[in-house]
Amino acid sequence: MTDPDGPITAFAGPAQAPESGTGLKPEAIGLVQDTVIGMATSAPAGTVAATLAALAAASAYSGGLVLLITAVPMLVIANAYRRLNVWNANAGASFEWVGRSINPYLGFLTGWTMVIGYVITTVAEVVVLAPSVLAIWGSNSTNSWQAIGVDVGLVVFMLIIAVVGIRVTAGVQVGMALVEYAVLIGLSIAGVVVVLAGHHTGAMHFSSGWVKLSGVGGQGSLAAGLLISVYIYSGWDASVYVNEETRGRRVNPGRAVMLATGVLAVIYILAQVGLQGVVSPKALQAHASTAMIYAAQAIGGGVWAKVMALAIALSVTGATGTGIVIVARLVYGMSGRGVLPRSLADVSPRFRTPVLASVIAGVAIIAAIAVDLLYAGSDNIFSDVVGVSGLLFSIFYVMTGLAMMVYYRSRIFASVIDFFTIGLLPAASIILLGWVFAKTITQVPPGEVYTIYSVIGTGIVVMILMRVLGRPAFFHVQREKYTEPDSRAVGSAQT
Repeated sequence: MTDPDGPITAFAGPAQAPESGTGLKPEAIGLVQDTVIGMATSAPAGTVAATLAALAAASAYSGGLVLLITAVPMLVIANAYRRLNVWNANAGASFEWVGRSINPYLGFLTGWTMVIGYVITTVAEVVVLAPSVLAIWGSNSTNSWQAIGVDVGLVVFMLIIAVVGIRVTAGVQVGMALVEYAVLIGLSIAGVVVVLAGHHTGAMHFSSGWVKLSGVGGQGSLAAGLLISVYIYSGWDASVYVNEETRGRRVNPGRAVMLATGVLAVIYILAQVGLQGVVSPKALQAHASTAMIYAAQAIGGGVWAKVMALAIALSVTGATGTGIVIVARLVYGMSGRGVLPRSLADVSPRFRTPVLASVIAGVAIIAAIAVDLLYAGSDNIFSDVVGVSGLLFSIFYVMTGLAMMVYYRSRIFASVIDFFTIGLLPAASIILLGWVFAKTITQVPPGEVYTIYSVIGTGIVVMILMRVLGRPAFFHVQREKYTEPDSRAVGSAQT
C-alpha cells in the first residue's frame, strides 16, 4: 500500500518562486530550530507562570494527570498537522487544509481564528513579563504604565528581530531556550523532591488525590482543567507555519510538531507536579500572578527566585518573537490567496520576510496589551485571555483534525494503523476537544463568551467583504481528497 506521506501534488501558493527573491527564504532553518520555534511559541516557563495556580485550583492538584490526558489528543492532532503538511506545505496551514478539503469559507474562518488566537495567546504571555523583570530588580510595583513600558519595549525589540529574518529569529530562540529549559527543569525536579520528601514547612504534600480526575477531596473540575491544559500546550503547531522556510518543508515541520508536543508534555507535567505543592494552597493562590517565582523562592531562596524570573523573562521574550513571526506567516498565507489584502503578502527583497504583516502583528499585540493592563491588570490574566485562547485553539485544532480525516478518508480502512491514526484516534480527540469547548463555553464569564462570538462575527464580516470586493478565487476551490499517486508519474517526477 502506498504511504500517504509520499509524493503529493505541489502547491501553487504565494511563495512558489523563492529563486526570484520575492518569496520567503527557503531552507533557512533546520529540524532542531523549527522544533524550538514550536516550543518557544508555547513558552514553557511563561505559560506555567501564568497558569500554575489556576490549574492547581481548577484540578484540585491533579493538574499533572490532566496535562497527561491532554497530551494524547495534542499528539494525535499534531500527527494530523504532520500528514496534512505532507500534502500541502504552505504557511497558511489549517486555513488551506480546511478550505481545500472541507469548505473554503470554513477555511477562512479557521485561519481567522488562528490569527486572533495567536495574537491573544501572545498577549497572555507578554503581560506576565513585567512582574518578572521587576522581580529581577527587586521591585514589586503594580504600576500599569510601568508594565506597559516593559512589555511594549519587548514587542518592539522582537519585532525588529522578526523583520530581519527567520534565521536570526531561530538563532535567538535556541540560545534563550537552553537557559530557560535548564532553569525550569532543574527547579521542577527540586520541587518534586520537596513534595515527595514531605517535610518542607507549608508544602502541599503529595497524596492520592493528585492522580485522580476529581483531584484532592473531589474538588477538581475536569472540564476546567482540560481547558487550561489546552491553552498550556497551545503553540506547538507554530513549527508548521514556518514550513516554507524550513529544510525538507514537507517532512521536517511535521516531525517538529510531534517532537515539540512530546517534549512539552514532559516539561509541563514535571513543572506542574514539582512546583504546585512546594507552598500551601492559600499561599499559591495569593501569589497567583508570580506563582513560579514564589515557588522558586520557597525551594531555594531569593537567588533562585531571581533565576526563575530570568527564565520566565526569556520564555516570554521567545514567545513574543515567535508570536509575531507566526501571526505574520498566517496573514501572509491568507493574503497570498487574496482572502486578506494582498499587500500583506508582500515580502521584503532584502530580509525575505513579510514586513508589513509583521508590523501589523506587532501593533495588534501592543494594542491588546495596553487594553488588558489598563482595564484588567495582570492579576486577571487567566480570566481575560487564557480562557479565550484555550477556546480559540480548541476550535482550530478540531478543524485541523477534521480536515485530516476528510482529506485522507479513502485510507481510513486501508490498514489497522490507518484506522487508528486517521480514523479512531482523531475522531476521539475531536470529540474530547469539542466537549471541552461546549462544557466550558457555558461556564466561563460572559465577557469571554462575547469575545469568542466577536472573533467569529468579525471574521464573518471580513470574509463577506473580501468575498464581495476582492472576489478571490480561493472561495471557488473544489474540494480535494487524497488519491494514490501514479507510480509512473512519481518515478518520472523523481527522475
